[in-house]
Amino acid sequence: MKIGIIGLGAIGGSFAAGLRAAGYEEIYGVDIDEETVKTAEKSGMIKEGSLSAEGFLPDLDVLLLSLYPSQIAPFIEKYHALFKAGVVITDVTGVKTAIIEQVAEVLPDIADFVFAHPMRGSEKKGIIGADHTRFIGANALITPTSKNKEKNIQLIENLYREIGFTKITRVSPELHDEQIAYVSQLMHALSVAVVNSNQASEDTLTFAGNSFQELTRIADINGELWSELFLNNRSALLKSIEQLETELDKLKQTLKTADEEKLKDLFSKATAQRRHWY
Repeated sequence: MKIGIIGLGAIGGSFAAGLRAAGYEEIYGVDIDEETVKTAEKSGMIKEGSLSAEGFLPDLDVLLLSLYPSQIAPFIEKYHALFKAGVVITDVTGVKTAIIEQVAEVLPDIADFVFAHPMRGSEKKGIIGADHTRFIGANALITPTSKNKEKNIQLIENLYREIGFTKITRVSPELHDEQIAYVSQLMHALSVAVVNSNQASEDTLTFAGNSFQELTRIADINGELWSELFLNNRSALLKSIEQLETELDKLKQTLKTADEEKLKDLFSKATAQRRHWY
């Protein structure tokens, strides 16, 4: 099986390394950065790399697009004439509904696009952040469409399992976006808001413990990518932000009124929910 990966950054590079570690020999990579391609080849992540996709596409059985959301549909539109008949395409994009709609307009009948989302990213950019061991024990989401063939969905699921993912769940694109707005995008929004809240000083880290470090870690963010993710899922994310604001208002009101019992109730509710989750 010949597998091509477009985009050899932290995620694409991790997939390449994971597939090679799983025994797949014919892994081909494409990236716009020449040093990235050279690094991927020298490290053994890929069998062969290129700055252009044209030479690889006609022979690929599986094509993984590790691209920004805005690049997915344009890539399909530009290169669809080169696709091998029966090629299975997949992605790693953190939003689905908008991207699926865009791809549907340009995807040729000879290709089957199985949309997927590995739930183990990295705040690091570029191939230097590639580490396939992060996928071990991780979750992944598949968002099937009515056009997908079952055998192709299973193919992508099996590839995920082979590189270490242990829980692979099929969900609708709408449910995916709704839940991702809460469990991922809202967390990034909160982290950014905390860091930008203008309360920091030169001595801030003198007072900071693990909770501050953990909460603010994801504020070290790829602004270009996350702007696209936020905007492509803005309705669901706005709903999550508004729900958070409601809960913050509850906490603020208990402080204004010095309502100790209500404050304890809010803490108890959160503790019970967190322990139920984990």
